[in-house]
Amino acid sequence: MINQATISPVLSSRLTNINPVSEKATPAEMTQSFGDFLQNALDGVSAQESNVSALTDQFMLGQVDVSQVMIASSQAELSLQLTSQIRNKVIEAYQEIMRMQV
Repeated sequence: MINQATISPVLSSRLTNINPVSEKATPAEMTQSFGDFLQNALDGVSAQESNVSALTDQFMLGQVDVSQVMIASSQAELSLQLTSQIRNKVIEAYQEIMRMQV
């Protein structure tokens, strides 16, 4: 009885909509495409957190089961942890690049 749209993974719907970058794309176009991908991923994490909040409110009213709330909460937590780890790796890579001597 769990609604698939309610607890969908962060990037599953996002990955199907990715358009491959053309071979002759300029660096600005590639940066824009990457930026759009990141924005979509962050929007997905935000949507999951909003979904958990809505499910929690529905649980308090007795409209949903506790298992639905716990599953959605766990998925949102994992998504946030993944986002945090990706951010840490990006910052680490940036710092490594800045330490390189040209």
